[in-house]
Amino acid sequence: MSTCTSVSRDFDEPVSATAATARTWLLLEQPGPWGAKALTSSHLDPALGRALETAAKDTGVRIVLIRRPGRHADRRMPASRRVYAAHTVPGNVWLHGATTSDPEKLLDLDFAALGRGDHHTFDAVLGGSPHDGDPLALVCTNGKRDRCCALLGRPLAAELATSGVEGVWEVTHLGGHRFSPTVLVLPYGYAYGRAEAHTLKQVLHGAGEGRIVVEGCRGSSAWERPGQAAELAVRTATGEYAAEALSVVRTSGAAPRWEVTVAHADGRRWQVEVAQGAALPPRPESCGASVLGSPARMDAVAVREMRMTTALAS
Repeated sequence: MSTCTSVSRDFDEPVSATAATARTWLLLEQPGPWGAKALTSSHLDPALGRALETAAKDTGVRIVLIRRPGRHADRRMPASRRVYAAHTVPGNVWLHGATTSDPEKLLDLDFAALGRGDHHTFDAVLGGSPHDGDPLALVCTNGKRDRCCALLGRPLAAELATSGVEGVWEVTHLGGHRFSPTVLVLPYGYAYGRAEAHTLKQVLHGAGEGRIVVEGCRGSSAWERPGQAAELAVRTATGEYAAEALSVVRTSGAAPRWEVTVAHADGRRWQVEVAQGAALPPRPESCGASVLGSPARMDAVAVREMRMTTALAS
């Protein structure tokens, strides 16, 4: 059976620079079934879901629902829920967790502050504290958005959980159905496509030590797509895998070409030329798509280290 995932794989479509963009992720546990737009089509009060969507709009915060892997008991009112917030911008990466019996408390959060990387509102409103466990692995499993996420994501989440990997959750939406199984790893915010259990265990082990695995990486959610392409290109060119070593500090230009400046924490800088093209031939961008598309792809076509005097001048 041909699916959007199998076609993308057959065409060898690159996964780089396809990650969803969010400076801050807010995760709310919601057991039971999810609809295509889970915040308003699950057992979460749809009025609350709409209010959360409105509160988070244009703040840099992305809200998703999570649930434990396995069979999903149709429980409408869980006694308590896990809530996480994670900020992914290098230099201020953090992951805090909390438990609440009243998800409406999330409306008391200062979403603009969360988007800027300030966790104090999360801690004060929800009694949150730094997460001291293993990195979180969020596996997209929402078959109502795309069947590939359920067919490929749920077995991956189950395999990871049964093999003893801590921090595994199913998540409602990470984008890029055709790269299923798709996974987001927190706190650093790097996404992965076409994930397999053995490679994802390496990714999580690396994240636990503050290292990024670039194989299969879709990019960091902290950056827009040209920045994702540029940062991964610098990592590949230099062999720099420390999670918070690199930042995208400047992006100039517009589609189909950008100049992106990537800075190292030690002061080095690189100028990366990123070109946008179309993934050809046309293919289904999701299994629910009624027409074929040519999704945009981002390619780093040149990576140049800047002399320190030039970098300082810019």
